[in-house]
Amino acid sequence: MKIDPIQLNPEFQVEVRTTDNRGFTPEEVAELCAEKIISISDDANPVIRDQAKAFRRRMVKVLEYYMRQAIRSDRTTVYNALIDAGQKDLAELIRRL
Repeated sequence: MKIDPIQLNPEFQVEVRTTDNRGFTPEEVAELCAEKIISISDDANPVIRDQAKAFRRRMVKVLEYYMRQAIRSDRTTVYNALIDAGQKDLAELIRRL
């Protein structure tokens, strides 16, 4: 059986980011997210490019805030599920994180 090679767009890129012995922080995830949402051309008008960079920096802060809110909310959900399962000590450890 013959398999034809896949032709990819020459601009196609794959990027891999890793951490060592930890997960990504909300700041790191927010930065990755903002990079995907807001792309800024190096060839853009300098005034527009500067505005776009300032906007992206602001969006990183907004994303960080809401990610932290989501983390707190999820911990509350886990805490309550552990309480409901009769695991008060474990729930208290989660609450303290």
